[in-house]
Amino acid sequence: MLTFLFEYLSHYWHGFAVFQYVTLRIILALITAGALSILAGGPVIRKLRFYKVGQTVRDDGPQAHLAKTGTPTMGGVLIIFAMLVSSLLWCKLNNAAVWVALFTLVSFGLIGAVDDYKKLVLKNPKGLASRWKYFWQSILAVMIGVFLYQHATTAGQLTLYVPFVKSWALPLGAGFMVLCYFVVVGSSNAVNLTDGLDGLAIVPAVLVGGALGIFAYLSGHAEFARYLLMPHISEVAEIAVFCGTLVGAGLGFLWFNAYPAEVFMGDVGSLSLGAVLGVVAVLVRQELLLFLMGGIFVIETLSVIIQVAYFKRTKKRIFKMSPIHHHFELCGWPEPKVIVRFWIITALLVMVGLASLKIR
Repeated sequence: MLTFLFEYLSHYWHGFAVFQYVTLRIILALITAGALSILAGGPVIRKLRFYKVGQTVRDDGPQAHLAKTGTPTMGGVLIIFAMLVSSLLWCKLNNAAVWVALFTLVSFGLIGAVDDYKKLVLKNPKGLASRWKYFWQSILAVMIGVFLYQHATTAGQLTLYVPFVKSWALPLGAGFMVLCYFVVVGSSNAVNLTDGLDGLAIVPAVLVGGALGIFAYLSGHAEFARYLLMPHISEVAEIAVFCGTLVGAGLGFLWFNAYPAEVFMGDVGSLSLGAVLGVVAVLVRQELLLFLMGGIFVIETLSVIIQVAYFKRTKKRIFKMSPIHHHFELCGWPEPKVIVRFWIITALLVMVGLASLKIR
């Protein structure tokens, strides 16, 4: 929105042309989203407390978590609000990739909001039935995949690239839609499963989102993409600005979500953030790097799958509790130690992912 205004004003004073630079708008989008999230945080938390939209805690988990009962939830609306407003202000709104990302953010957020509303307001402990949650996630992911497939303008947008290997890539054709489906739905649910401790999910989401923003910027720049042997997709440069809003909104939310948390993001935040990471990875053609850099999300998801499958087969458990962050708590690790160690692992994995820019 502001980009159009500044572009118009630049005809009268060339200084406004500086706002056309992606790098500056990434910074401004990050600052705007962070400020909005922090400024709106207090009033939103007070409203959630007033309406008694508080966390319920399982009594078979770590006993320290019982103190979290009643902590305001659905704080993910802060993240969505900050990202949405900042994106509308600083992204170029004639860019289809930006609208795909915004559609993903809002639509998956609505699924999470319905789930949270049923659990926290209507006091239905199961929330939105799993089959319906998965159904709507699938519908949205298919819509996104079909749209991106139909609007692809280069073969590179429908190709699977392998990190650290420059000489091998797999043309997907219509299979692109299948890959998009699994990446978006899988990422959405993976972040949702990870969101079980104070700040555990938001920092990895910020780190991975920031790294994907770097890939978006480089892929959108013809010379950088050519030099780094990356697919050049000009329209994804604006996705770097969108990723800036994710980083800013996430850090603003962490202000209130850091241990001991004043608010939790709820499904409205985790489902939308996970889906956004997935769709950004698809847009910048870095699905396999998402799998690598988001290794914590992958491990958390696998721990649940393994636990459930093994228990159904043997009636025994491999982990003391899943997702795996609860296993470590029951092994005696204090909650802050689990959180920070998972952050460290994510930071290292993101560094490995960024190293793929030169190691090809």
